[in-house]
Amino acid sequence: MELFVNLDPGLAPPELVFIAVDVPEDIITTLDIATLPSGWRTYPAPDAVKDIGTEWVKAGTSAALLVPSAVMPEERNLLFNPEHADFRRVKIGKPSKFTFNGRMWKGRP
Repeated sequence: MELFVNLDPGLAPPELVFIAVDVPEDIITTLDIATLPSGWRTYPAPDAVKDIGTEWVKAGTSAALLVPSAVMPEERNLLFNPEHADFRRVKIGKPSKFTFNGRMWKGRP
């Protein structure tokens, strides 16, 4: 959904893939939505939101950060720090072909 809301139908890449990822729960830090600054869902995001991610990487507290989606706050996005020692525990699957369902574009300008 994050890609879909920012993509014009004519610009959809013809060759998309999805990749299954297995992430151990003990290497994930969860960001509490209550700690986010006001306006965190606006576009473009306030610098304070970007600073949260920067500080997380600098602190080195975990290999993954679970954050709320600005598009659908009930959903979550997982950010990775590939420089963290625990990132090696993330199991990355093989790419599989992905296409958007044509109904997603219905009624879009």
